[in-house]
Amino acid sequence: MASGGTLLFIFTALCVTAVKSGFVKVECKAENVGQYGQQSLLECVVKTSTAIKDPTIRMVAWKKLTSPEDEGDPVLDFKRGKLDRPKRGYRFAEPSWNGKNMNVSLLITNTAVADDGDYKCIVITDSGDGSIVTTLKVQAKYSISTLYSIPEKIVPNTDSTLVCESRGGYPQGTIRWFDEEKHDWTASSKMEAKQSDDGLFQLTSRLSLLGGSTFSKYTCAVFNASGGKEDEKTFEMPPPPPSSQGGIGLVGPPVTPEKCLLRQLCQFHRKHQEQFSNKVEIYKIVVPLVVIGSLIICGLLIYGWRSREDLINFHLSPRPVKADGYTSPSLVRPEVSSCLKGVFRSHCRQSPCS
Repeated sequence: MASGGTLLFIFTALCVTAVKSGFVKVECKAENVGQYGQQSLLECVVKTSTAIKDPTIRMVAWKKLTSPEDEGDPVLDFKRGKLDRPKRGYRFAEPSWNGKNMNVSLLITNTAVADDGDYKCIVITDSGDGSIVTTLKVQAKYSISTLYSIPEKIVPNTDSTLVCESRGGYPQGTIRWFDEEKHDWTASSKMEAKQSDDGLFQLTSRLSLLGGSTFSKYTCAVFNASGGKEDEKTFEMPPPPPSSQGGIGLVGPPVTPEKCLLRQLCQFHRKHQEQFSNKVEIYKIVVPLVVIGSLIICGLLIYGWRSREDLINFHLSPRPVKADGYTSPSLVRPEVSSCLKGVFRSHCRQSPCS
């Protein structure tokens, strides 16, 4: 009998609690957007059934959740008719809020990246209670701080790099590149994203340009995480030298990104063709010089050989020597001449003495 009475009491208490909970409902916007450095509002109101007259709120608790299962970190707490000291930067949206005010919206006075996430609002009234989870998405607008080239002074028809930097945005965005005809060159760039201590992102993108680019302007544009463009800057390339404005390669329509690979292959082929042409020009100069030098050396050798022959004939000849109209006997005796000629075999093979 006692057990039956206990069960009846528990059942009655549960029914009363369920009925009271049905009388009170907390309604919030499922998702709220807050701007970095500005005020953010999480709108929530308490709704009661028409059967409840003049309800009074006994407790309100706002908690920042790190996960759906987490109990949360209290940022604003009202209970027993008293507002506990709230966490810095959090307060009720209604400045003179009290237990009779059904607007329990939370105001964040100076929104930071750390405020991004889920919040739970718990309300207990004298007629029932309710709770709900709402989300705050923090956004910070990107702006392009710098746009410059490497090298600083671009020499026409040489390779270069454009660098675009954007700071102070959240969540992580992207940088895209366009030419003056709106062709997208982002695929030819590399982007790096760094997150600072305050949670904001710094984006740096580098676009590599080949020498002889046919576009005079390149635009760097930064987009937020939702794909919306927030800022852009344009870089103007230096004009080509007058001698090359009408040259080959600058005639016809500009090269589109889809044809970029073909242009690179053409430039590679042209570069090696120029190197081959330079080598041919060098050969045309060097070969004649080698031939002429060889002929000069051969002539000098022949001249030296004939001079040596004449000298040997003069000194080894046994014939009389004529000088100043007088004939004198040979200074070389015949037997000595024959002996010396034996030493100079090459001469003897061509001399009558042999």
